[in-house]
Formats: sequence, C-alpha cells, structure tokens
Amino acid sequence: MSQVGTQCPVFTFNQLNLNIEKDWSKEAFIAGSKPGWKRALDVGLIIIALPVLLPVMILIGLIIRIVSPGPVLFKQERVGYLGGRFLCYKFRTMHVNSDTGIHQGHLNRLMSSDAPMLKMDLHGDPRIIPLGGLLRSSGLDELPQIINILKGEMSLVGPRPCVSYEYEKYLPWQRERFNTVPGLTGLWQVSGKNHTTFTEMIHLDIQYARNKTLWMDLKIIFKTVPTLIGQIWETRVKNKAARQADTSKTIISNPSSDECCLHKAALINVMSATTETELRRRIKI
Repeated sequence: MSQVGTQCPVFTFNQLNLNIEKDWSKEAFIAGSKPGWKRALDVGLIIIALPVLLPVMILIGLIIRIVSPGPVLFKQERVGYLGGRFLCYKFRTMHVNSDTGIHQGHLNRLMSSDAPMLKMDLHGDPRIIPLGGLLRSSGLDELPQIINILKGEMSLVGPRPCVSYEYEKYLPWQRERFNTVPGLTGLWQVSGKNHTTFTEMIHLDIQYARNKTLWMDLKIIFKTVPTLIGQIWETRVKNKAARQADTSKTIISNPSSDECCLHKAALINVMSATTETELRRRIKI
C-alpha cells in the first residue's frame, strides 16, 4: 500500500507493504514521537465530550456496584510508549479475584497461531459479571481510560496497551508498535479487529506508528462508533448461535419425556406414510 500522507489508508491488511525488519530504527522512532497536534486533539475532544461521557460513566458505575460486589474500576499495569509501564483503568467486568491465568493461556494461543483475535466472551466466560459482556463488546468498559489520556499515558488513537506478560513474548521487530502512544481506539480496531490475527494486528499498529497524521486520527475516530455498533451486533448473533448449539446438544444428549413423545410421534407418522404409499403401489399393481 502506498505511504500515507494526508490521506487515511484503506484498512485492508493484505495491502500493507511494511519493511518491519528494522528494530527501533531512527526513522521509526521519529515517526513514533508525540506530536503536539495529537495532545491538543485528545484534550480538546475529551473536554467537548465530557458532558455526555460523565453521566454515562456514572450510570455504568452504579450498575456495576449493583450487580457485582467489589470495586467499580479495574486497574492493571500495561505497557505503553517506548515500553514504559503505567496503571491502566477500566470498568470492572469480571468477578473479583478472577483467574488471570485463563486469559494468559488464551493470549499465548493467539500469539502462536493464525487464529482471529477473538475474546473469550463468546465461549461463555464464567468470570464475567452480569451485563459485563455488553460493556466489553461495546467498548464502554474502556471509558475510564480517558483518565490515562488526560495524564498523557494514552491517546484517543493508537495501538492497544498490552499487558506485561504479552510484551515479554514480543519479537524485537514487533516492539516498534510501542514507538507511539497507546490509544483508546486505533487502526487495528477499525480494520477488522476480531477477524485479524495477532501478526496482522502488529503490522497495522506499526503502520499507524510510522504514518500517523491528524487526518488519519480523525478518520479513525469517526469510524470507531459504526465499527462498535457492528461489533455489538456480530457478538449478539454469535452468542445466540452458540446458545442454540448448546441447547441442541443438550436435547440430543438428554431428551425430556415430552421431546421423546414428539420424536416417537414423528417416527410413527413417517412409518404410516411409508406403509400407505406401499399399499397404494400394490393396489395399482
């Protein structure tokens, strides 16, 4: 794909043409610096949106407090700009003291395979609190990260901040994605996200780190809302299909008496129809 100047790229991974073998090169470092326009855009848009975001965040906090005992916010160390560590904030969507080893194993499988970057939510993660799945699929659980943005640890647009055990497994060339500030949304998020592999995500993040512009950030921000709506709908459809599949398996493995009667009645009807057809054939003969 051609280099990005004032135009936002077409978000198709197959068109990316990156020279990703260089490790922390001078060119990549300069491209990944913190431009002044980015900070101004972050603070300006947050101030404009705060009258809408603040009531939503208060409502979400109250809901979490009602449906699950424990703190409203979840705080976790993440890796950000140039590998620096910071405390990242999210709305808590899981039960307190949930096993993080499950996520670590899931992430390791995604990093070592060509599987899409799907969350564990689709498989009925028991760690998730009521309504937690909706918060996660809509991205509303990440709204507290505006605190990180105002502190300068994150930006509205950039690669997602990863956890420490994920960072330790990165290859040297993959760490170029940390040459820019992590973001609330990003090129990867609006370019397929759950349909891309881990390696494709890295490539998209490096593409953004090298070529970010004010116009690109604005395009990504405007694409985020419709992308989230599509993501919510897709998650809903997949969850419904998964529940139907589980129900079918349950019926087959452990049918109730009523269902057995229905199966028997259907079998009798088939046999009766077969017998009637056979009799008519013989009469004609």
